[in-house]
Amino acid sequence: MESDLPKVLVQAKGRALVEYVLDAVEAAGVDESIVVVGYKSDLVRTSLAHRQNITFVEQTEQLGTGHAVQVCAAELDGFDGAVLVVTGDSPMTQSDSLKALLDLYNQSKPACVLGTLEKDDPTGMGRIVRDGQGNFMGIVEHKDASPQELEIREVNMSTYVFDCQPLLASLKQLKNNNKQGEFYITDCPGIMKQQGLNVQALPVLKPCEALSVNNLADLARVESELG
Repeated sequence: MESDLPKVLVQAKGRALVEYVLDAVEAAGVDESIVVVGYKSDLVRTSLAHRQNITFVEQTEQLGTGHAVQVCAAELDGFDGAVLVVTGDSPMTQSDSLKALLDLYNQSKPACVLGTLEKDDPTGMGRIVRDGQGNFMGIVEHKDASPQELEIREVNMSTYVFDCQPLLASLKQLKNNNKQGEFYITDCPGIMKQQGLNVQALPVLKPCEALSVNNLADLARVESELG
């Protein structure tokens, strides 16, 4: 990013990326947010000090997306209800997409609802595998996908609503037996599915929500989309 800022504080149209995400989360009706901080955490805390109802949790080691949620376990302990998990570098996150996921959770109380997207070019992204009846079966990462699975256009977008207690239970079962030695939140829906819990995937996300920021070209695309 040609910046020593934490990525979530990189600015698009004069605002930090994470501000757009928090706006969408609040507009979707979420009462309280947990922001996981690591690199230059004090700067992130200071930059977001003006926002209400935020708790900061420190991730001292970056051991994967699952680990980022694991470090929130103490804050979530005893909570019963929906936990929305989103990434802080996705400024195009849309509140109505989040509302749709939360509405489905409130209607049928599944253990997990994944927000998905039908993408014309899903290269590099985790595919959503469904059975013949259209039920969610799991997420297959691009590198692990069979030729048939590579034809799938529905992809995982790292946007989830979890029922809190099943989430906490699945986090304890995460393994880091992968090349990166990391714990992945993408494994949680599969763990829940194996236990016979209700996991659903809802293709409600919009194409613009695939625009996360990993480099200056991504940032330029986001700023163009923001208008």
